[in-house]
Amino acid sequence: MKPGELIESGRAVLGIEFGSTRIKAVLIGEHNEPIAQGGHEWENRLDNGIWTYTQEDIWQGLADCYRDLAQNVQREYGVPIRRLAAIGISAMMHGYLAFGGDGKLLVPFRTWRNTITEQASEELTELFGYHIPQRWSIAHLRQAILNGEEHVKDVRFFTTLAGYVHWQLTGEKVIGVGDASGMFPIDPETADFNRRMIGQFDVLVEPLQFPWKLEEILPKCLRAGEPAGMLTAEGAALLDPTGTLEAGIPLCPPEGDAGTGMAATDSVAVRTGNVSAGTSVFSMVVLEKPLSGVYPELDLVTTPAGAEVAMVHCNNCTSDLNAWVDIFEEFCGAAGISMDKGALYGLLYRHAMTGDADCGKVLAYNFLSGEPVAGIMDQVGAPMVARNADSHFTLANLMRANLYSAFGTLKLGNDILMKQEHVRVDRMMGHGGIFKTKGVAQNILAAAMNAPVTCMETAGEGGAWGMALLASYLIHGQGLSLEKWLSREVFADAKGETVQPEQKDIEGFDAWAALYRRGLEAEHAAIRAFAEE
Repeated sequence: MKPGELIESGRAVLGIEFGSTRIKAVLIGEHNEPIAQGGHEWENRLDNGIWTYTQEDIWQGLADCYRDLAQNVQREYGVPIRRLAAIGISAMMHGYLAFGGDGKLLVPFRTWRNTITEQASEELTELFGYHIPQRWSIAHLRQAILNGEEHVKDVRFFTTLAGYVHWQLTGEKVIGVGDASGMFPIDPETADFNRRMIGQFDVLVEPLQFPWKLEEILPKCLRAGEPAGMLTAEGAALLDPTGTLEAGIPLCPPEGDAGTGMAATDSVAVRTGNVSAGTSVFSMVVLEKPLSGVYPELDLVTTPAGAEVAMVHCNNCTSDLNAWVDIFEEFCGAAGISMDKGALYGLLYRHAMTGDADCGKVLAYNFLSGEPVAGIMDQVGAPMVARNADSHFTLANLMRANLYSAFGTLKLGNDILMKQEHVRVDRMMGHGGIFKTKGVAQNILAAAMNAPVTCMETAGEGGAWGMALLASYLIHGQGLSLEKWLSREVFADAKGETVQPEQKDIEGFDAWAALYRRGLEAEHAAIRAFAEE
């Protein structure tokens, strides 16, 4: 069936992902291939010391993204979107969206980017014997309690961004287990919230006599493939204010961007892994066995099917790199040179690979916000480039240092996973826009992790496509496990390119990383200097 006919017959599947800087919609066909896309640019804001997006940002962004998709479908295929076979909603994980009994938001959305829960994070990690990162939803709730925030007594439901949007579209307070694993620890045996730890939390807060128990205000956990509700008339109006889209469409469990990254890279099986690079960067490795210790640099989350995953999550990746490209775009404009932005990225990225393997001792930190993995607990960072008189300061080394910086903190965490825990990975996949320029980010990541890295031709499709795959699995799973369905129905004939790390690049990145670790003292000083100002 041709794409236009497929869409007109209501058999296309839609995935939408709320990324940090872009909301993206991907429509897929009967072979799970993208047939149309839409997008909306947005950006978080620092409001009263909190990184946030407003509810207006969320709903206007969603409607604008869908409108862009619908217009692209009409332009390319000449048909409207009236019905879909399934829909899936994904978003950046973690954070804190708390609602009262009337369904109204009690405090502004606190995103994953906030590093304001250090006290709660440390307390809960000790209580549970399980690492609770600052960005997790339960850390935000506990910190609000420690801060004596008035709204806590009124909380009747709290969830993630994907869980919130899904709730408004369907009326169902549910969440995919992968996204749930960034709210509260998951029991791998049940693929549900850890009941022992729920009990420990309730005992901890019992003296405060809140009118709720933790289990009562958490969403319900669902695995990939389980029904998660239907699009209501009210939900359809939020998605498509024109009224063209019909209600009654099934939705799969809402997922986090980590889960969609695993789906988009066929990395849900044991001893597979992936690196998702965007505004933030994180690596995921599906574990054969539990880790031997608790590490603040390593998070334990799950695949969309509930298997345990070791995650290294870094708040900063491409934002400062993009800012440097913007500087050179501004230079081009001042010089009267017209250059396509994509071509400029490619030019600078490829030129970076002509630089020294250790970046000529040019150092870069990309910390726009705090970075707990690197010990940067401040809410706001201070991006910085540093060198000494002996550094080989060239354009190639400047850009290479900024590319290294995008993966610098990721290396700190993965060195623990690979060298101390001796975790084995048979296949590491890379995805995200940074991998679109061949022979650059993929090679750098391979050197950073000292492991082969594969990028499929779909590497640039990202999480919205991964979410569409999870929605497709809901209706086309045929009783197969998610792992088998992805390998058989989606990636059986997938084409990709694997890069083996070169020894000189491994040694160069290791040398740069040693300087990077030592230089963190200067980063702390820079943050303090700006804070005092």
